[in-house]
Amino acid sequence: MSLRTRLLILVLAAMLVPAILVGLRFVQNRASEIDAALANLVASADDIAGDLDEKIKGTAQLHYGLARARDLDTRDKAACSAFLSDVREEYPQFTGILTIDPDGRLFCDSLRTNRTLDLNDRGYFKQVKGLHGIVAVEPVFGRLTGLSVLQIAYPVRSEAGALKFVLLASFNLNKFAEYHYKRLLAETEILLVDSKGTVLVAPKGGGWREPVGTSIAGSDLFRFAATPDREAFREVTDREGRTQVWAVSRSPSIRKAGLIIMVGRSKDGLVAAANRRLYEDMALLAVASLLLLAGLWILTTVSIGRQVGRLAVMAKRLGRGDLGARIPPPYPRGELGGLMTLLNDTAESLEQQRAAIADLSQKLSQSQKMEAMGQLTGGVAHDFNNLLTVILGNAEHLADRLAGNKELRRIAGDIATAAERGSDLTKSLLAFARKQPLRPRDVDIAERVLGMEQLLRRTLGEHIECRFAFDRDLWPASVDPGQLTTALLNLVLNARDAMPEGGKLTVEVRNSSLGESDLDVNGEPRPGDYVMVAVTDTGSGMNSEVASRAFEPFFTTKEVGKGTGLGLSMVYGFAQQSGGLVQMRSEPGQGSVVKLFFPRTAAALNEPPIAAERSIASDGSQTILLVEDDDMVRAYVESELKTIGYRVIATSNGPAALEMLRQPDEIHLLFTDVVMPGGMFGPELARQAMGLRPDLKVLFTSGYSQDPVKTPDGINARILTKPFKRQDLAAMLRSALSSTSQ
Repeated sequence: MSLRTRLLILVLAAMLVPAILVGLRFVQNRASEIDAALANLVASADDIAGDLDEKIKGTAQLHYGLARARDLDTRDKAACSAFLSDVREEYPQFTGILTIDPDGRLFCDSLRTNRTLDLNDRGYFKQVKGLHGIVAVEPVFGRLTGLSVLQIAYPVRSEAGALKFVLLASFNLNKFAEYHYKRLLAETEILLVDSKGTVLVAPKGGGWREPVGTSIAGSDLFRFAATPDREAFREVTDREGRTQVWAVSRSPSIRKAGLIIMVGRSKDGLVAAANRRLYEDMALLAVASLLLLAGLWILTTVSIGRQVGRLAVMAKRLGRGDLGARIPPPYPRGELGGLMTLLNDTAESLEQQRAAIADLSQKLSQSQKMEAMGQLTGGVAHDFNNLLTVILGNAEHLADRLAGNKELRRIAGDIATAAERGSDLTKSLLAFARKQPLRPRDVDIAERVLGMEQLLRRTLGEHIECRFAFDRDLWPASVDPGQLTTALLNLVLNARDAMPEGGKLTVEVRNSSLGESDLDVNGEPRPGDYVMVAVTDTGSGMNSEVASRAFEPFFTTKEVGKGTGLGLSMVYGFAQQSGGLVQMRSEPGQGSVVKLFFPRTAAALNEPPIAAERSIASDGSQTILLVEDDDMVRAYVESELKTIGYRVIATSNGPAALEMLRQPDEIHLLFTDVVMPGGMFGPELARQAMGLRPDLKVLFTSGYSQDPVKTPDGINARILTKPFKRQDLAAMLRSALSSTSQ
């Protein structure tokens, strides 16, 4: 028996059992697809019910808002109808919005029909008269429109609890069903009936025969829908012999509203896709088997040994780590040739992966270095800010005491100035470490840049030409406006220093969509939609070694005393903390371009003006509970608070503060550090303190926090950043004490 015949017999025997198993698997997949389609019907019905429940809740919120509108609290029927008509234009999902007097008579409506209707017989009106603050729901046919609607009624009561009028919104069930019909597959049908079996919205398919308004209360389908917990779905055969599979929503809230939602699909259509997939899979299996046999037949007719020898040599070279090894052409036909090509491709892929691993290792090392430096600088900033708080405060105190000695007062002023410069330094460190407290808002970045135009031109000087370029229809982005200004100013200052003999600087703001191939300065891809701010100069540029370290803190090519080396590192930290990234391109003699990318926000621009808070002067009668773990800072702040005129109770940790709050002494404000030892941080202390004294005001202070300060729900708290001056402390205390409790 020839080798070819033996191989064919061996392959046929080896393929028999897998072919049977694969065939059985295909049959199981068909059953699974049918089960998935049935489960999808049930899920679709529940999704529609969930959407309708959200629409009811949204309508309740609308009613709550309209109930407080002055335009409805009137007996001017025409004005009331005009107001509701305007509201209806904003909410096209309603066929009408109207008000009903307590005697059940229609007063005004958005359709301006001026009709007189008695609605005492409506179930929703009977129900809503006994409700307070919640809506009554009933599916009916609207008397004004004749359409199938879900009536959502809300009682509007006086302060004494008397019923003033009833707000009614008629939610259009036909449009609602039409929307979900288009969203679902074309062969899926939607049926809406009330709890009595009346058809409110009929399916669009040709197999349905019961028109809107008729009753299916005695049908097998309605009996199934009325008891959905017994079975997930049911097959129903119509008079023409067509079988439809129906599923019903199990939502208790929708059923309580008197509405039944069903989703159906033709049984033939439901199994047709699964059958088609089965036939396709079996055909593919047969074709694959035939191709395999044909390839084996051809393979056995050529010199297998020589080709296997070539493969063995290639495998040995790869085993020794020679990733440059390749099998030279020509290649034989069939699987051996494919295997040779595969081995060559594998060797090439491994070679590329080795290079990629080396590149990734370098990028990882850079990222870890930057992260470690960020952690270090953040920790240093924390302790440094505590020290600066004491230094700055005591310098102020000395300046006040030494008012009559100009020389000593000047020395105290120098100490305060040095402390303030140290504060600026820690802010830059925190910016690089991505730990600075940001106050982002949705802003038009181009508008912000234009507002800085005069400042930037003065900064650059007349020897540098400055140009601005903006995209039209810029996307909104959420950034801290103050930090954006600082970052842009740092970039412009660096560009100015790179062009001592003059040049050109361009500031661009454009929309930008980044892909996987667009990398940040650390070599990491950050795909997405961004608003880009680019600063381009024609200066001296940087070589690759300098550019690779440009964003490291304290790295600078400037002369001693000409710069701290924190400008670009602050820019890098600000962009990273804002959820964006930084790119830079620079060549010696060709200038530089630094690009900041800020994530696009979906919301429209919303920059509400910051309302001025009511301020009250301290009369010395308020009592402040001070919580600070650092002894020097606590002693300084306690002294300052007493100097300002407050009564102070000082503690070093959260548990001690809670113990003081349990005492009967009157305490007006809790002034606490954010990060404290002992496991209880400031926010948790504030939450427990508010539980003991709901009217207590809260003011946080922090020099650095590993995570952003999260104010507990229901607490209207402010944060005072260390270091701070006496006037900052006094102003923030007045603001906190005069704020309105939430």
